[in-house]
Amino acid sequence: MASFVDSVRLFARGGSGGAGVVAFVKRKGKPRGRPIGGNGGKGGNVILVADPRIGSLLRYDRKPHWRAGDGDHGSGELRHGKRGEDLELPVPLGTRVKDEDGTLIADMVEPGQRLVIAEGGRGGRGNASFVTPDRRAPSFAEQGEYGEDLTILLELQLVADAALIGYPNAGKSTLIASVSAATPKIADYPFTTLTPHLGVVTIDDREFVMADIPGLVAGAADGKGLGHEFLRHTERANVLVVLLDPSELQHDPPDRQYDVLVHELEAHSPDLATRPRIVVLNKADLLDDIATDWAAERGVELQVISGITGHGVPELLHRVADLAELAERAGPDREGYVLHRPLGTAFRIDHSEEGWVVSGRAAERAVNLDDLTNPDAADLVAKRLVATGIDAALRNEGALPGDDVRIGDIVFTYDPDAGESAES
Repeated sequence: MASFVDSVRLFARGGSGGAGVVAFVKRKGKPRGRPIGGNGGKGGNVILVADPRIGSLLRYDRKPHWRAGDGDHGSGELRHGKRGEDLELPVPLGTRVKDEDGTLIADMVEPGQRLVIAEGGRGGRGNASFVTPDRRAPSFAEQGEYGEDLTILLELQLVADAALIGYPNAGKSTLIASVSAATPKIADYPFTTLTPHLGVVTIDDREFVMADIPGLVAGAADGKGLGHEFLRHTERANVLVVLLDPSELQHDPPDRQYDVLVHELEAHSPDLATRPRIVVLNKADLLDDIATDWAAERGVELQVISGITGHGVPELLHRVADLAELAERAGPDREGYVLHRPLGTAFRIDHSEEGWVVSGRAAERAVNLDDLTNPDAADLVAKRLVATGIDAALRNEGALPGDDVRIGDIVFTYDPDAGESAES
């Protein structure tokens, strides 16, 4: 049986852009002629797609590194390179996407919802794109950019109408197996269920999704036992089904189980305190008055069932369906959530004993030409450094004429006069 994985770290990289090309129409007496170098194609994006057919994040646990296709290089005759193939990664409904700092940037709950997590690099422009009245035959082109390289966290919260909650070995797996096609492992010892299970329940002409949440124990919200790993799966459920076990397998009597389970739910999320709740006493053949009297005294409505014999189960399922429908109508639509993050600074300047280092996409683009020994290319770079504010920023940071400045793999000597002449 395949494992259930609900939390992974994923490394995504957009495809690199293709390089522009230098090409000319060759004519007799004019070896260069008209520039006809085409542009490189953009690199592909890495895109998450919410897919209801996917049940867990297992594939990304097994293979955490993914990269989109690279763009093709340009060629002569103004032929542009082909765009790199996007890479679509399907994720289950209920997948939450976080950045490395833990900030939630998307909540994937709608089928078909899409999120670009790593942009492909821009394709380089060919020499035909650099023709100006003063530059009629440019003999340089742009290189393609590297794609965006990101690490993200994927965390799954099951999307279910009802969550089945109880102590270990309370009979949750037996119940969900008897009313749906889910096939959890069942045995007479604690913590049999180590992963959540989803089952589609059909009762007459009604249908809903029920999740079997692994057993909770006292202190689960603070990290005790196994249940703390799965409490988040209760957050999306419209109805909470609290299953109590009166058998001798449990050290706590039903009233104590009820108090512990409700406390752990509310400690995990105060919103769960107001969620519609059904309290169910399982294993009806083992009941006595002591197992039910406490509920009457405290005003807790109990529904008595037997997951093995089926006693009381149809009535329970109808009630779950009723409450799920009411909650669905009363609650707001659960729309997908995407945080539109502000763009970072265009560039950053750092200083060390070896000189100045300028990093950032704007800085990389400013020097992204294939031949910086070309006077026209060097002049264009100087203008770009002025236009982006890098030249002024270096001056303000204290850069002096003759200092080494590194941008990517390129090191050049800082010359403020060159910037001023390019600006004029």
